[in-house]
Amino acid sequence: MEQYEPDQLSPARLAAVRRSLRNGRASLSRRSLLRASTGGALALGGLGTLSACGIPAAKNTAGVSSEDHSAKEKQINFSNWTEYMDVDDSEKRHPTLDTFAERTGIEVKYTEDINDNVEFFGKLKPQLAAGQATGRDLICVTDWLAARLIRFGWVQKLDASNLPHAYANLSQQFRTPDWDPGRAYSYPWTGISTVIAYNKKALDGVEVKSLSDMLDNPKLKGRIGLLSEMRDSIGMTLLDLGKDPEKFTDDDFDAAVARLQKAVDKGQIRRFTGNDYTSDLTKGDLAACLAWAGDVVQLKADSPDVDFLIPDSGYLTSTDNLLVPNKARHQSNAERLIDYYYEPGPAAQLAAYINYVCPVDGVKAELAKIDKSAANNPLIIPDATMAAKSHSFRSLSTKEETAYEEKFAKLTGA
Repeated sequence: MEQYEPDQLSPARLAAVRRSLRNGRASLSRRSLLRASTGGALALGGLGTLSACGIPAAKNTAGVSSEDHSAKEKQINFSNWTEYMDVDDSEKRHPTLDTFAERTGIEVKYTEDINDNVEFFGKLKPQLAAGQATGRDLICVTDWLAARLIRFGWVQKLDASNLPHAYANLSQQFRTPDWDPGRAYSYPWTGISTVIAYNKKALDGVEVKSLSDMLDNPKLKGRIGLLSEMRDSIGMTLLDLGKDPEKFTDDDFDAAVARLQKAVDKGQIRRFTGNDYTSDLTKGDLAACLAWAGDVVQLKADSPDVDFLIPDSGYLTSTDNLLVPNKARHQSNAERLIDYYYEPGPAAQLAAYINYVCPVDGVKAELAKIDKSAANNPLIIPDATMAAKSHSFRSLSTKEETAYEEKFAKLTGA
């Protein structure tokens, strides 16, 4: 396990956090992103919690015993992102959570208190570092933070006997991340794919089949968008260069930066964006861009000119993941909830609402009963060919993350 030291963010890493809060995937709720024309700024309160001020250096608390009160206390405290759960027409109830409670007698206290991974980590860090309870039984964080929590020994190993559906139905492409092989500590809530989106009218006949087409065709000068999230833009560039984002070296990373720098220098790239690319793409200010699949599903429904493609070189997929933090009071109950969402019925209800990649095999038939177009959408239910092209961005050490973010910040002008 990695020895934890208090976070001291370099200027480049701090800039990356601000980008994520301002206009990255965290800037707006998953369902409300497309209701706004531009990305709104979120308050940066909570960044101070990332420094060492007043917080002791964390101990590796792997193996911290947690007394499980699940048998006597039929409840779960679940922290998730905003708008990341199905709701009824009144938007006051969560049907799948209600069904779970009716079936099991376990009440879920569901809290939408995650706006950003780094900010949320700052909330949990003091308790986890001290080996204390966080008041949460289940959390949902993105893969890089899940990897950090596992390395620090801050989450509980899951009891496989409570997860029969999860074990059987987890899609193959999500089974063996390098940070949690075999999913001993986590299960994905959803997948988040990075693809190429384009506006057919704005392309006006220009052919785009790859990132190279976007970066090299002079007819697209100033009308190309890349993402302000380092892992997405660099990962897709590595693939375009024939490199593996799961195994790349420092030299590979530098080659990807140089490739993008060339495009920046000649004015090919309009800008590096977060979710606010959605407005530019629908208006045609961007002819093509890197985009998150969940956005593209919604954009295609609202704009006939918007479509997407998967390059032959492949695409990048990250995950938001369910974990049980140390000292959780109701681990067995939390595991039952994880397993419930790996049953095809509840998984289909969730996928129909949030429109991100469903990590559950066997869900297509159930989803078709709710929404046939969603069931046939490879951005929600990847077919075998698409799943085979999916790649993840490998885990980074603290040293690597600092160095890479600094280089990426210089590239983007952040």
